[in-house]
Amino acid sequence: MRASSRLLLRAGTVAGVVGILSFFLMRNLPGDAAYRIAAARYGYDVTDSAAANTVRAELALDQPWWTQLGAWLGQLAQGDLGHSLVSGERVWDELSHQLGHTLALSLSAWALALATGLMVGTALALWGKAWPRRVWTALAMALRASPSFVVGLLLATWLAVHANWLPAAGHGSAAHFVLPTMTLALGLAAGLSLVTLQALQQVLAAPWVKFALTKGLSAPVVLSRHVLRNAAVPVTAYAGSQLVLLIEGVVVVESFFAWPGIGHALVHALIARDIPVVQGAALCMGLMFVLLSAFVDGVCWLMDPRLHERSMA
Repeated sequence: MRASSRLLLRAGTVAGVVGILSFFLMRNLPGDAAYRIAAARYGYDVTDSAAANTVRAELALDQPWWTQLGAWLGQLAQGDLGHSLVSGERVWDELSHQLGHTLALSLSAWALALATGLMVGTALALWGKAWPRRVWTALAMALRASPSFVVGLLLATWLAVHANWLPAAGHGSAAHFVLPTMTLALGLAAGLSLVTLQALQQVLAAPWVKFALTKGLSAPVVLSRHVLRNAAVPVTAYAGSQLVLLIEGVVVVESFFAWPGIGHALVHALIARDIPVVQGAALCMGLMFVLLSAFVDGVCWLMDPRLHERSMA
């Protein structure tokens, strides 16, 4: 009960803080919000001050900020995220569709990074030579430090423009998954391989591993029963935290590849000053961060008996 209460308290705090911050940040952006919304509805060519004034009166944008914020918080308390100022659709209806695309892309990238990073890190840890580790560490650090839009630009240039193997952007077929998935997965796989390598090296250097081998246990048995289990906790914690950051950080990749996810929708809502959509998108991302963090903590708690003792203390 205590864990569930803490989770609910954390989720409620995140919802309130994210919603209020989004509201004030949107209000302090330069320019006329009513004109931007009118331009998003009707187009910039036909938008004038009269259209902006009509939108301002229709959406009550001329009311005091505390009235607008109070109305949104009242709707949020009832589980209603409001309606888009541009399309008029319910925010939850728009975000639920877009969130599915974001989760599909993020989970695909995470699965690819998990398989690649674990395989490379384990192979390097079990390989006795040191020079492949040094070479891969340098390459992995460079790849991890590269911005996602740089990686995406290089992949799109090589595989879509020059080789013409894959579509450069869009959505609708399995081929459209490849470039954005690889863009998100490469940096994560590089970091995960280094964490796996370091964790396995630390466990393999432990005295009890040498003692188990001295007792006559075969190397595969020691590896499967003892080494991998002890190295799995830090690797799981890192992989889980990166999944959280992956879902939170897909905005650039979705915009670059025109992927119809929640990050792409957030960018368009910011440009159009669609405050309810911005607040709803930020709220969904914040709550996903809380839920996934709690899930990762729970998995690590189940894997490591030492955490049981700490929680009971």
